[in-house]
Amino acid sequence: MDVTWPPEFASAGWVADLTPKFQPAEQKKFLRGPITANTYKGKIYGVPCYLGAGLLYYRKDLLTKYGFKPPTYWQEMLSQGAKIVQAESDPDLYIYSAQFKQYEGLVCNMLEFIWSNGGQVLDRKSRQVCLDEPSSIKAIAFVRDKIIGEAAPQGVINYEEPESLDIFVQGKAVFHRNWPYAWAVANSSKESNIAGKVGVCPLPSFHGHSSASTLGGWQFAINRYSKHFRESWRFIEFMTSHETQRLLALEAGLAPTRCSVYTDPLVLARMPHLKAFLPAFQKARPRPLSPIYPMISQELQRFFSRSIIDKESDISKMAKETSRKIERLLKLENMIGK
Repeated sequence: MDVTWPPEFASAGWVADLTPKFQPAEQKKFLRGPITANTYKGKIYGVPCYLGAGLLYYRKDLLTKYGFKPPTYWQEMLSQGAKIVQAESDPDLYIYSAQFKQYEGLVCNMLEFIWSNGGQVLDRKSRQVCLDEPSSIKAIAFVRDKIIGEAAPQGVINYEEPESLDIFVQGKAVFHRNWPYAWAVANSSKESNIAGKVGVCPLPSFHGHSSASTLGGWQFAINRYSKHFRESWRFIEFMTSHETQRLLALEAGLAPTRCSVYTDPLVLARMPHLKAFLPAFQKARPRPLSPIYPMISQELQRFFSRSIIDKESDISKMAKETSRKIERLLKLENMIGK
């Protein structure tokens, strides 16, 4: 299952409840975000296999050249980038590159800005829509006013992962947001002009708040009607064991979900960058957990895109309108739950 599927599959009765097999003591051996994503109404329906989370890639050579450390805050990132771009006198060099096209990646990017300003879209316990709260509005306005067409090229509103990464590996951006896979591409001498000059760290936050990354990744579930539950569970145990997770990391470059792999000497010797990945993974948060998440996502995609493309957009008004639409969808969620 993709990371957003467990509530949908569980509510539809498609996957088996794994709670009797996947006990809390065993769950604690995995990173918290993926466990949360696989939990629906107090039961767990999936075992995490590998994960992704938003990371900040940066030009290590340029930050070192100008005496900067990796930025902790978004405003700090913009300040550093502006000084570097001005000093380099390169008209093709931008401060930032990320994914702002109207698709699921836009939701992932925008949630990271909102969360890192203390906001949220949907309260997990109360199920209240929080999109029109000041912390969320300010974060969205920051993207519209400071990122689109400013720190990032105007064309970033059409970028998915490949286009945004291409700008970075060509050496045309100081900072870049992407998933873990981008590390290997950015450091490949065949695919990148900046191989060996790349650093990685958690995404910045706004002052007074903590960094936050959107959780991605894949998990194992068992068909509720399977005649081979026992064999399926043995396969899941094998695929999520320390030994197999280590193999997936070393041979496939996949980010493990089992905590012990991040202290494995062999893994750290061959993949030292996982140390830099881990803080972001530990703070990674799932998107709104709902059996109707695809419908919620469609509303968010439209809202975020309209908000950041138009410099004169009334973000607060559109947030209220979108909140009402999502609230109506949540009534459908309640019906499904019954």
